[in-house]
Amino acid sequence: MVLSCVECNQKKDNQLPADFLSDRPLLLAIIEKQCKQPLADAAAVNATRWKLKEVLENTGLSVELGSGGLTKFNRRRLGISKSHWTDAACVGSSTPNSLNIKGYQPLLIKAMGRGTRQMVNSDKYGFPRGAPKLQQKSFFGFQTGDMVKAVIPKGKYAGTHTGRIAVRKKGNFKIKTSTQTFDVNHKYCQHIHKSDGFAYSFGELADAKT
Repeated sequence: MVLSCVECNQKKDNQLPADFLSDRPLLLAIIEKQCKQPLADAAAVNATRWKLKEVLENTGLSVELGSGGLTKFNRRRLGISKSHWTDAACVGSSTPNSLNIKGYQPLLIKAMGRGTRQMVNSDKYGFPRGAPKLQQKSFFGFQTGDMVKAVIPKGKYAGTHTGRIAVRKKGNFKIKTSTQTFDVNHKYCQHIHKSDGFAYSFGELADAKT
């Protein structure tokens, strides 16, 4: 299977490549050559997974293998909607005949990074154009990415807000909540969670019970 535009895909229909490209022998030769090349990436994954199985079994732990097809079968058999975490509950032959996940809520973790590690800046063509300036990452005990509770006593945004901040040198930070983004002074902020390079949130509650 390959990516193709609608026009080419419909034009080819169910013809074999040799028939479809009979008037373009050079292109046909390139495609046929590519078809004969081994799938190096797939081979690497296959070799890695069997090595991983071997290493895990050497720990003495119980190791079970499962296929995507079996996972799908188990998920449909149990009437569970598809997601990464529900798939994980349906992997392998040890999946029980009944599985109650009603009310469970997955923790979602997203890598956010800790700033840049670039050794050099580049222009739009990829050519170097000078080293990036070293920037101070922390101001008034806060750094970009921290989760805070901002208790604002008055003004347009008076009230208590929870969100992630972007710090500024003068102490007037930008806070992004689940519904809005605005500026807040650092003196109104209290730490909830210091940035560790990840963002945490909860997924939807599961409603399947079988």
